[in-house]
Amino acid sequence: MLLACQGCCSGEDYYPLEGDTEGYDEENPGESDCEEDVKGARGGRGGERRWRRPRLPDVVLAVYLVAYWGYLFLGAAFFSQIEGPLQEMMALKLKESREAFLRQYPCVSDSALEDLIVEIITANNRGVSAAKSTGGEHNWSFGQSFFFSSTIVTTIGYGHVHPLSEGGKIFCIIYAIIGIPMTFILLTALVERLLLPTTWLLYWLNSKLGHLYQPFNIRVFHLAIIGTITFGLFMVVPAFIFAKLEPGWDFLDSLYYCFISLTTIGLGDYIPGDAPRQPMRPLYKICITAYLLLGLTFVMLLLHLYNDIPQLNLGLFLLRGSDVAAGDPERMRLSGTGGVAPKYTQHNDQPVRQSVKVVSRPVDSPSPEEDTTPVHAQMPPIIPTSQGSG
Repeated sequence: MLLACQGCCSGEDYYPLEGDTEGYDEENPGESDCEEDVKGARGGRGGERRWRRPRLPDVVLAVYLVAYWGYLFLGAAFFSQIEGPLQEMMALKLKESREAFLRQYPCVSDSALEDLIVEIITANNRGVSAAKSTGGEHNWSFGQSFFFSSTIVTTIGYGHVHPLSEGGKIFCIIYAIIGIPMTFILLTALVERLLLPTTWLLYWLNSKLGHLYQPFNIRVFHLAIIGTITFGLFMVVPAFIFAKLEPGWDFLDSLYYCFISLTTIGLGDYIPGDAPRQPMRPLYKICITAYLLLGLTFVMLLLHLYNDIPQLNLGLFLLRGSDVAAGDPERMRLSGTGGVAPKYTQHNDQPVRQSVKVVSRPVDSPSPEEDTTPVHAQMPPIIPTSQGSG
């Protein structure tokens, strides 16, 4: 539709090709659907606006919003059913432990115990653990502070440690405003470098499998290879390492921590390096920070390759067709058309109408001296030699 409107909106006469008469008015040959759409937008006769049928992207977006909220309700139902009974069991066990403590130590009143529990909970919510407050490492040591800074600029934000003073909160805001864009620029630059070897891999797969499979299947296979490498190097292998280094962590806990961290969810229920008497804690925290930055880079690379496949990029179905076709660099970048890897163009199911100009010629048939051979089939001129003209 956009290509068909380019000629009519530029002031040129519109003439349909043979067999393409959709939207063409024989009585008004210079008027097309483009002008009708403009009239409909500005108002029809008498200044009345005509009702316009919703576009397909708008309908898809509405359905997507309903499905999204349904997904949230589904998650709430499952989590409440799975985690609810376990929480009730823990609450009952805690109540029994409290009653047993009061029976064992009758000199402690219930109100005094309640005040102590409130103080412990308040301190724990502020990042101070009562279990290691005496003899444990301070929460704001260099290693802990370095790790905390990395969780700010990467937006992971575990929440287990946070500033308490007013000056610390103000500095945290300023530090995040500057550090988050710096981190995004760094990760984007690293992803652009990693796109080169991944593109070479895609070219190699096309050269080897192009005669057997469609380009879409090859790109999905290429995405599966990169995804398997990312999952193995930054999920499975670190999970085994954390299971060995962290006391009380099994493989599932470690894998859960790696996934929650690299997806920047950052729940904060598992924090590496916080065990009492952790050897070489500052170096351990710095190594974890390097792992998080490298893992986030590969996760961003995987998302870039995923969005680069139009059949899998659902965002293209939610964008209005005019927004993508308008050539807005920001929208093209968001839709995955501005990367280094081979690109696809947006598919439009509407038939493309071409507009041509009728140019009169004095002679309909070509002259004998005129070369009518197509350009790609023309042979280069033969330069005669001095021996003869034959």
